Amino acid sequence: MSKMNEYHPSKFHGIWALTKRELKKWLKEPIILLMAILQPILWMGLFGKAMNIDNMFASANFGNINMPNLTLPGSYATPPVTGYITIPGSQISAMFQQALANIGPNAMQNIFGVKDYFSYMSVGMISFIVMFTTMFSGMSIVWDRRLGFLNKVLSTPVSRGAIIFSKVLNAGLRSMFQATIILILAVIFGLQVSSTFTPLNIFGVYAAIFLLSVGLSSVFLALALRSTRQETQMAIVNLINLPLMFASNSLFPISMMPDWIQVIVRVNPVSYLTDALRQLVILPLDSSLLMFDLTYLSIFAVVFSFIGIALSWRFLTK
Repeated sequence: MSKMNEYHPSKFHGIWALTKRELKKWLKEPIILLMAILQPILWMGLFGKAMNIDNMFASANFGNINMPNLTLPGSYATPPVTGYITIPGSQISAMFQQALANIGPNAMQNIFGVKDYFSYMSVGMISFIVMFTTMFSGMSIVWDRRLGFLNKVLSTPVSRGAIIFSKVLNAGLRSMFQATIILILAVIFGLQVSSTFTPLNIFGVYAAIFLLSVGLSSVFLALALRSTRQETQMAIVNLINLPLMFASNSLFPISMMPDWIQVIVRVNPVSYLTDALRQLVILPLDSSLLMFDLTYLSIFAVVFSFIGIALSWRFLTK
């Protein structure tokens, strides 16, 4: 009879119950949900369209160029003629304007891999949103401690690892939701997808986003395990997020950065997420490079999630 009354809680049940609570808190806060939608709109609409780098070398920026008539020896003509030939200045101006018109697209293609900066930047915005979404996983555990909810959860049979992983899973689901919004808005604003893009690529996009979300949220949670003040956590988050964003290829290619920053960029996991997303969405797909990016993100996610769970067993207290 005693065996029949024994209760064996499921670890997955505890994880899902806590994850569902986190998602309900998010959905019940319309302001936070609205900000999750408005933030990418502001960044793509203002920053993305304002930095119209692909039009910097447009021929219209050079004004009307009036060239004088040019007189050349007849040997420059095809076929050669005796004497001299005169080329009208209007014809020279038209040729010069045509040459300038080709500079912008060629420079963009060589530097960014695409012909418009907006497509390049809008994919990088997904990495930006993932970073700012995962940082709230650490903030939530601070609030749970201050409101007393963490004490109640620690008194239940739910493992401490489940508490951490539920917040990690919540960050991953929220990141994928916001990434979907960004992609839809980017297409509306003018995102140009590559010829190799298929609907199946979306699953690769979600996989890469989830892997980075797991790793970054584990980092922020590990830093918040003993924190009791929201201000302290915000200072730590801002100290980490800004270098992760600007020392990555989210906004500019690695080749345009100083050598010492390139070293940081090449170990920054955000760079590998951004590169994987660009391979899947706007660049011709390179399978070997994509697999390398996903492998790096997988190792990052596994290592730091293990560290986060291990630290939770040691330092997660009431």
